[in-house]
Amino acid sequence: MTKRTITLSRPSADALAVLGQQLHEARADKGWSVIDTAGRLGVDPRTVRAIEQGLPTVSIGTVFNAAFLLGVNLFGLDSHELAEARRRGEATLALLPSRMRQAKRDRFDGIDF
Repeated sequence: MTKRTITLSRPSADALAVLGQQLHEARADKGWSVIDTAGRLGVDPRTVRAIEQGLPTVSIGTVFNAAFLLGVNLFGLDSHELAEARRRGEATLALLPSRMRQAKRDRFDGIDF
């Protein structure tokens, strides 16, 4: 499988770098090695290094799992606050007409053809 090149905006690259730094610091604070962390996450040690380096090729689910494993809050919210934010978002979206909730399959980047 060939890896795609992912072009990031500057703010996206900064966000990945900051999150990677936070995860590296949290891992060090716990005294866990890269190998320990990889085993707990169920990933290869190279993936842990990629996360900590802020590389955009790691799946967002794996990065979020690492954050929760290491105790790094996402979006400035602890797990209970994050769950509440999700419930509020779902409740708000449920109020939208169904035609607005469903993705348009015949559109490409918001442009009609």
